[in-house]
Amino acid sequence: MPQDSSGYHEEISASVRSNMVQIWDAIADGAKDTVRLVPFLFLTYLVMEYIEHHTSDKTKTVIRRADRFGPLAGGLLGAFPQCGFSAAAASLYAGRVITAGTLIAVFLSTSDEMLPIFLSSRVDVGLILKVIAIKVVYGVIAGFAVDFLFRSLNVRKIGAGIHGICEAEHCDCEKGIWTSSLKHTLSIAGYIFLISVVLNIVLEMIGTQNLENLVFNQPVIGEILAGLIGLIPNCAASVAITSMYLDGAMSAGAMMSGLMVGAGVGILVLARSNRSRRESAKMIGILYAAGVIGGLLTSMLRIF
Repeated sequence: MPQDSSGYHEEISASVRSNMVQIWDAIADGAKDTVRLVPFLFLTYLVMEYIEHHTSDKTKTVIRRADRFGPLAGGLLGAFPQCGFSAAAASLYAGRVITAGTLIAVFLSTSDEMLPIFLSSRVDVGLILKVIAIKVVYGVIAGFAVDFLFRSLNVRKIGAGIHGICEAEHCDCEKGIWTSSLKHTLSIAGYIFLISVVLNIVLEMIGTQNLENLVFNQPVIGEILAGLIGLIPNCAASVAITSMYLDGAMSAGAMMSGLMVGAGVGILVLARSNRSRRESAKMIGILYAAGVIGGLLTSMLRIF
């Protein structure tokens, strides 16, 4: 018996040591991958902040004046890498300055952290443009459909005032583009590191050959679950979705579903600034349904 017990404990110790080695390897690999991305992330955010500072007011003016063509303007402008644009659009909708369809078009077309991660990971430009184009076209179509089908959401009434949501909720833009870019870079790098470590550990446990069997690679359920992740009002959601797709742990349809639903802090601002909670819930439900349908269409049509 003592010999059997000793062998059992040695086996457990060996298993623990093996697991610890896998965890440390995952942490080391995650750190290496993250460090390599930091310079590209910083440069990307620097460009994005520059664009934001020089176009933000013009963009909001255009979308305010778009009137019935709001979904077209919202879908096109939402694709530009502007800090907190979805949050600003949510505030404009709460004040009844833009229509429900325009807000949905902005939410569906905006990509939060997808673009910086794609660029820093040196993803093929053709793929990046295809993803952005799909989100814009689908966002515009869905926006016009929402304005046509849900006209009650566009009833004019006195709403919340329009404030500098970008600065207050998301960007710290007033601190200058260098400080803001560095803050964004460090924040997103931290998310990437944590998500990379978790993914590396999971992949070590299941084996890379079993990636296709992961739930996010399964038809329909992958799009549904990815859409739920997209509802998280934080940039970590788009970081996780994009990282999982790049690592092969998520299908293209699921990625599109999550990225379409993912509107960053825009969802949080909508829930906080819009007076009617029922209406806000309805808008979020429409966004989720539209995003999941968009992801399913991406898979069915085998767009990429």
